[in-house]
Amino acid sequence: MQQTKILLDEHEIPTHWYNVVADMPNPPSAPLGPDGQPISPAMMQAIFPDNIIEQEMSAQRWIEIPAEVRQALTMWRPAPLFRAHRLEAALGTPAKIFYKYEGVSPAGSHKLNSAVAQAYYNREAGIRRLTTETGAGQWGSSLALAGQMFGIDIRIYMVNVSYQQKPFRRSMMQTWGAEVLASPTHLTEFGRKILAEDPNSPGSLGIAISEAVEEAASRADTKYSLGSVLNHVLLHQTVIGLEAKKQLEKIGEYPDMVFAPCGGGSNFGGLAFPFLADNAAGKKVRLVAVEPTSCPSLTRGHYAYDFGDSAGMTPLTLQYTLGHDFMPPSIHAGGLRYHGASALVSQLYHEKLIEAVAVPQVATFDAGVQFARAEGIIPAPESCHAIRAVLDEALRCKASGEPKTLLFNLSGHGHFDMAAYDKYFAGKLEDYDYPQEAIEAALERLPKVK
Repeated sequence: MQQTKILLDEHEIPTHWYNVVADMPNPPSAPLGPDGQPISPAMMQAIFPDNIIEQEMSAQRWIEIPAEVRQALTMWRPAPLFRAHRLEAALGTPAKIFYKYEGVSPAGSHKLNSAVAQAYYNREAGIRRLTTETGAGQWGSSLALAGQMFGIDIRIYMVNVSYQQKPFRRSMMQTWGAEVLASPTHLTEFGRKILAEDPNSPGSLGIAISEAVEEAASRADTKYSLGSVLNHVLLHQTVIGLEAKKQLEKIGEYPDMVFAPCGGGSNFGGLAFPFLADNAAGKKVRLVAVEPTSCPSLTRGHYAYDFGDSAGMTPLTLQYTLGHDFMPPSIHAGGLRYHGASALVSQLYHEKLIEAVAVPQVATFDAGVQFARAEGIIPAPESCHAIRAVLDEALRCKASGEPKTLLFNLSGHGHFDMAAYDKYFAGKLEDYDYPQEAIEAALERLPKVK
């Protein structure tokens, strides 16, 4: 069967990032400080350089990609778009299935799109040292490489359960010169607090963020870099959706539905936000964020002001949250083990401009294996969530006879996740449907905002 692979030339890499804030019906809610008042740019300077803060607070629709960043992107961009003919045939569906493949980056995922931009802006601001966190390791790997490219030292707090589950991601970061620590650690006050409560803590993204922020805020020579959630990160990722739109246009196609995994939101926002602009202009495309049933922030969380980290060191943002001290189960999609969602994604979901579904762990691996056997690419566990939702929709099309066009973000390969696949084949993976009472208990501890 002939494979459809839609490519772009290097000169077709986007020249500008798309800022969804410009097309939102309502302005984003302001982040708040400890006093419940909107924070100023000056309050963010302890952990971010001014040029990043400017992007974070911008409402400008198009923001130019610096030439040096665009040159760095040419290492792997434009990323290919594929039509999944073999998968369609295996399903017997009338749906057309397309996927944007971000696993072609040197770090193996979409995360490098923002890492090179953040490393560049920090270098331009005179910063030579960054701290960050990572869950599954895609972000840590990406920032490690970007730090090497732009001459910046990187210290990474890696969620302990992923540190143990994904040793080759750790090796990857170290190969690119980064220092990698299993979080929680004894190096920070908050890490010591968590370990005193639970010496065997599996950690979480919220805890790792707290440790990285605490260190950055305490050192004049260090800033902090985040791989998801914040506006500027989602901005940098829009190269995915902008390229996908251009590739589909080349073959006269347009999606009825767009799917992407959603933890913090950069994966989803990167693909979906450029299509949201089309909805604002009168087109009708459904945008679906796919999350795990074990960390269902959008589908079962509460829309409220909450911290982005477990220690309560970050500003308060209006988000769908399970509570900042929520401790997610040790699922293998480590990049989705986060208590909340991006403020932008949350507001768009609250205003019913996007959709969300939650899928269980075993079913996602079922989908990932089916996809790999049809298309040849072994997907990362995070990407398997989007694949599961796409397969479910394709099967609905089969039942109804409706020939929809479906697009999803294959955000990374699973070459460093084979231990998880081994557990799947051995029948050792479990589904985690987080108890409602545990969610309610965590929500009871949300910060009180006047």
